[in-house]
Amino acid sequence: MVRDQADKNDYDFRLTLKVRDYELDVQGIVNNANYLHYLEHTRHAFCDAAGLSFAAMHASGIDPVLRRVDIEYLNPLRSGDMMESCLAIRREGAKFVFRQDIYRSPGGDPVVKARVEVVCLENGRLTRGDALAEAFSEYVND
Repeated sequence: MVRDQADKNDYDFRLTLKVRDYELDVQGIVNNANYLHYLEHTRHAFCDAAGLSFAAMHASGIDPVLRRVDIEYLNPLRSGDMMESCLAIRREGAKFVFRQDIYRSPGGDPVVKARVEVVCLENGRLTRGDALAEAFSEYVND
């Protein structure tokens, strides 16, 4: 198990999404790989909301890179289902750790729990990620 159920109010960012038909497998449920897309889309939307788009980061030589994903699949989503994708961020040394959970909406049944680790490259070199920490200072405390 990735971790115990978190308090649903303990998140830095929330995004509502809807399952699309092409995301389903032959069983009529969301294919497992699509949950990684939902999690990534949520992180990108979080960065945009924090004032730092991926395009702007890359243009300035900053590239957040996925290091590790631990994911637990709990309940499947089906075509047309609504979900709330939530994240909280913290820093562990040079890593940024995102606690990401997806809940079915309405009802709040847990769908996915994940821990995502991201490191920062600056001009192609691994760094401590201080530029990202500054952009996320409202959420991350060193």
